[in-house]
Amino acid sequence: MDYWPAWSPDGKKIAFTTSRDGNYEIYLMNPDGTEQQNISQHPGNDNWATWSPDSRRLAWISNRDGEYGIYVLEVGK
Repeated sequence: MDYWPAWSPDGKKIAFTTSRDGNYEIYLMNPDGTEQQNISQHPGNDNWATWSPDSRRLAWISNRDGEYGIYVLEVGK
């Protein structure tokens, strides 16, 4: 199942959480649903992505290091 969609401020991408890989992962896709890609790729649970105001970075919460923390990834140019 897919959860917690978040539109990028520039309207070009949607980030969402999904459990399709057996654990919660962060995916990106185009607004029409194409080009879905797993960007977090970790056996820990990654949830609740949110965009930076310039649509260049995503932050999310994960327990990948044994405790929940905030992780940030550059996804745009």
